[in-house]
Amino acid sequence: MIYKTNVMRIFDKAKVEYKSHSYANTKAISGIDVANVLNQNPNQMFKTLVTVGKTNKYYVFLVPVADELDLKKAADSVNEKSIEMLKSKDLFSITGYIHGGCSPIGMKKSFYTTIDESARNFETIIFSAGKIGYQVEISLEELKKVISFNLAYIVYLKKEQ
Repeated sequence: MIYKTNVMRIFDKAKVEYKSHSYANTKAISGIDVANVLNQNPNQMFKTLVTVGKTNKYYVFLVPVADELDLKKAADSVNEKSIEMLKSKDLFSITGYIHGGCSPIGMKKSFYTTIDESARNFETIIFSAGKIGYQVEISLEELKKVISFNLAYIVYLKKEQ
């Protein structure tokens, strides 16, 4: 039997097309490790980050696993003066997810979600299925059937070497 997370059940109920990936029986911890174990492009794999704005509103950002969220760009994208990362100890009470298994789908409440513009470069993106060890792969078009989001440039620009 295939293990189903709540995220997968939400996708099934909405009749959206997605693929599931599992790295549950590996030692992968970081997003880069997970990309390597799953033999996926790390630029196509996104991590889910939860922030809180100066106005005390919560925001969700998806950025490629090898990149870092630019807090200034992220704040600008949601019309906040500033934002900061949500403390790990507060993650579960706000989202219902634990660190390492946070997904933009199925949180306790719907939060304004922004995905890095680089997602447009891929037919599908991959992100947490809401449980450590599981990922889902979905197109942006299918994802729009489940959550609303916008796209913006929200990562630090990589320096040319």
